[in-house]
Amino acid sequence: MTYLYNFIVGLACAIGFAVLFNVPRNSIVKTGIAGGIGWVIYILFNTITDSTVLSTFVASATIALIGEIFAIKFKNPATVYIVPAIVPLVPGHGLYYTMLSIIEKDYEAAAKYGGESILISVAIAGALTIILSINNFRKVKKSQRLN
Repeated sequence: MTYLYNFIVGLACAIGFAVLFNVPRNSIVKTGIAGGIGWVIYILFNTITDSTVLSTFVASATIALIGEIFAIKFKNPATVYIVPAIVPLVPGHGLYYTMLSIIEKDYEAAAKYGGESILISVAIAGALTIILSINNFRKVKKSQRLN
């Protein structure tokens, strides 16, 4: 039941940002599905590994893979699906607590929150880069065979 709840929360968050980013109407629900699946993967891996960074990496890779599949199947750019779906994974709370700790002059807490936020951001960027590069490499190899 908790995974269904988390799926709905991820779906609603991704749909909200899809509307905010003016995603085409026929892609809004698909974007929400990608966001919901990504959020459930994040919760599942965070429960298993207790590592926020690893969980974010796996969930981001999953969202990128789903975005690539949807892009091919529904003839839209992958960013239509990936950008709103990745938003639930962005470490906004960590950045907030980093700034709050700096204002309160608690530099030890600021370093802790800031370091984790940077690692999460790198995990998101790394996962997207790896998945999107693999698909791009596949396209290049396919075009070389045709020539």
